Amino acid sequence: MSIELLYLLAFLWGLIIYHHLLYPIILMKILKGQSNKDTSVTPSDNVQKGLTAHKSADYLSICVLVPAFNEEDVIADKIRNVASLDYPSHKLQLIIACDGCNDRSAVIARQTAQEIENSALSIKIIEFPENRGKVAVLNTLIPNINSDIIALSDASALISIDGMLIANQHFKKPLVGVVAATYQLLNPGSHGELKYWQYQIDVKKGEAAIGSPIGVHGALYFFRKVLFTPLPPQIINDDFVLPMKIIAQGYEGVYASDLIALELEQASLDMDHKRRIRIAAGNFQQLLHLPELLLPKHGGTAFSFLSGKALRAIMPLILVAQLVVCLYLAKESELFLLISAMQIGGILLSRLSLLIPNTSFKNLKIIKPFMLAFYLVNGYFSGLIGILRYLTGLERGCWKSVSPEDKSV
Repeated sequence: MSIELLYLLAFLWGLIIYHHLLYPIILMKILKGQSNKDTSVTPSDNVQKGLTAHKSADYLSICVLVPAFNEEDVIADKIRNVASLDYPSHKLQLIIACDGCNDRSAVIARQTAQEIENSALSIKIIEFPENRGKVAVLNTLIPNINSDIIALSDASALISIDGMLIANQHFKKPLVGVVAATYQLLNPGSHGELKYWQYQIDVKKGEAAIGSPIGVHGALYFFRKVLFTPLPPQIINDDFVLPMKIIAQGYEGVYASDLIALELEQASLDMDHKRRIRIAAGNFQQLLHLPELLLPKHGGTAFSFLSGKALRAIMPLILVAQLVVCLYLAKESELFLLISAMQIGGILLSRLSLLIPNTSFKNLKIIKPFMLAFYLVNGYFSGLIGILRYLTGLERGCWKSVSPEDKSV
């Protein structure tokens, strides 16, 4: 039996264990040690007594920018949600950017903007005749926005009522360049998906405790408009590259656990698969576009980027490599034959789990512990496809939202 292959396998297993187990434990230990440091922001007593008690100078101007592609089912709720937010109306603006929509998104948006309860909010509906992708929309619109803060948000995500107040409080610190909201699912597609996002929230809190959160969720995040630089057109995951470029300049990123973006839309299995393919391609691309985040000068942020995002980007390749090594060693060892068989069996069970409705597992408590594992395995299966699509040139910029009519992501 080749000793070199055993060393290689031990190294690959070490990376897998470190990324999935040791790294989160380290973050949780650090977070627990800093538990007395509350990263959330509670509006001051004067704010709670009423907005009229404050001077206009206490509030930064905020523009909520919503790039939309075929969002007719949710666009009205989004406008009503922003119009109801607890923030001075003269300091808040909403822009709906319809990126080549071929449904009634723009029509419904205009009708909703005219509703009496939304009249105090400055609402602008912009229509682009052709779908050019989210990056093109951002590069076109953001330089011409006059607000202090840009809030990028998905059409299908509702913002907590005090979200703008919380973001405003964070940006009173001059070095804060990015504020990330906490992503929550109204209707998780599966038990595994729910557990995965709960895990991600804990990881983000840990990353923020030692530096800055590594990336944000596109459902809602804020940044200073003056720090925006146009994105390369081929960028896939703009919600990672845009904020991390700001952090790479030396500004701070804040993870606001009390600022909620509630996702209304429940993703189908096909939607989730396509989205994860695109995210994986973007994760791989990020290693090429933001290598400066690995520099020691970024401290805890560099540690989190290496341990979290970088390893996650190449994890599908690591998992495939260790399986290949196990299969090779299985020719000489019954132990590795068993290990290989268990891995292949786990992959098959994970794929088969996609054929069974999630409701079938509600009363099967013995199955639930495996659902997170199934979700991760299926995620890495999609991730491998995403990496291969990126390396072969099949996955490039041109973002589109996940919509019922067009699920390309």
